[in-house]
Amino acid sequence: MDYIFPLLAAILWGANIVITKMASGLISPNEISFLRWFLATIVLTPFVIRPLITHASILRQNLGKIFILGVLGGVIFQCLAYYAAAYTSAMNMGIIQALMPLMAIILASMLFRTMPGMNTVAGAVISLAGVLIVISGGHISQLISHGLNLGDGMMLLGAFAMAVYNVLLKRWHIEVPLSVSLYLQAVAACIVLLPVYLLSEKHALTMATSGMVLYSAIGASVLAPLTWMAGSRRLGPSRVSLFFNLIPVFTAIMAAVFLSEKFTWSLISGGVLALGGVIYVEITRKFSTANKDQSEVIEDKDNKKAHKFS
Repeated sequence: MDYIFPLLAAILWGANIVITKMASGLISPNEISFLRWFLATIVLTPFVIRPLITHASILRQNLGKIFILGVLGGVIFQCLAYYAAAYTSAMNMGIIQALMPLMAIILASMLFRTMPGMNTVAGAVISLAGVLIVISGGHISQLISHGLNLGDGMMLLGAFAMAVYNVLLKRWHIEVPLSVSLYLQAVAACIVLLPVYLLSEKHALTMATSGMVLYSAIGASVLAPLTWMAGSRRLGPSRVSLFFNLIPVFTAIMAAVFLSEKFTWSLISGGVLALGGVIYVEITRKFSTANKDQSEVIEDKDNKKAHKFS
């Protein structure tokens, strides 16, 4: 039953990619980005007032870090995704977004000067091959001659921004409730996006675009992170992380149903390689960590025995 939480989060985030594609041309990226986070802060405010007061001292010390996280996740990634939707398919967006965990692993290795293992390198090569097949439509020579599709390039930059976000989030480990961190990141996003929103051209909200904004605000910005956190608390981060790879699967299914996007051999084969590389790295890292922990336990027992007989 606990698996329903990360599964629901993956469905909500997958649907949000489809909503992002639907919103293209109906509402500007600046508008939906700001309105999304503004509504999310309104929804979250009643639930975080007490924790904000309780953790005020810790929050004051980490406001700069939380602001940076809000800009990376709430502004850079989201705006790039909304702009990318005008130039690429929802299926492509989902597959490229799935590279975030692998990008984070490689980025952490580079920043903290730890050599990535052979399994990580192998997984990265497999995923890169898959993404190249997807974004080139199976024609690598055309990709070399004509360059990268603008939308796919934006999604790659957005995925990199989220990889930086995840590395910093883990590195800083700000000890406040995740709902409070999410709330303040949403506030930071609103602060940055407000001037852009005020200066940009406005579109009259229709029933359709209002529904898209509401879903992005409540479904993708509030419910999805909270259900993901609930799953992580019950199952543990390592077991939950694999559910992230279901996002492009749900995206592809919903894009085919609601957007009439077609499955092509390049999309299927490239998607399998891209996801396969990420899953391979995550599984081998988990086995490596488990074996290391087991070795440390055995070594600790041996040391205790040696100490006992000395």
